Amino acid sequence: MKKFEFLKTYLSPFKPLKPKFYIGKTTIGTPIFYPRIWRKNSSKDACKKALDISPKDYKSNWSFAERYDYFRTCKTAVLKKIGFDFTGLYYKLKWSDVDYRFEYAPVWSFVFFGYQVAIVWSEPCSQYYECWLTYYYATDKKSSVKERIEKVREINPNVWNHYENGKKYQIDYWDKVLKNKHL
Repeated sequence: MKKFEFLKTYLSPFKPLKPKFYIGKTTIGTPIFYPRIWRKNSSKDACKKALDISPKDYKSNWSFAERYDYFRTCKTAVLKKIGFDFTGLYYKLKWSDVDYRFEYAPVWSFVFFGYQVAIVWSEPCSQYYECWLTYYYATDKKSSVKERIEKVREINPNVWNHYENGKKYQIDYWDKVLKNKHL
């Protein structure tokens, strides 16, 4: 269920996410790679890989039998022919336990013989998920929404400087991610 946790943004003081739909050849990663499965190498694949070792590869010092045995136990990524993928919100903690960094947006994908139907849950601005993650995980859920927003703005101010034509502008991303009634 953690993969669907990002849907809680719809019940929060944050602007709603906008699903973007894609239909066409498989081009949307889930999140980094195309939708794929891992399969064991066949004897033929293991033999081919054992023969194709570059002289610079450390395995070039191994005998053919050792290389063959090694590649026989390995798995190879193969594009899915038919299948669903549900990837959640990818993020990491950077410098502290409240310093969230957004990595990849959630994606729902269905592939069918080289074609894909995908939904990417896109955010209104670049700092959206970092603000929401801080709000969701770093504040007391028993507090009121107003108190939580005050606390989260203190923890993660999200005010950035922007320079254009030699002039300095400040951008407060909280104004871009919160619904108007919570500003």
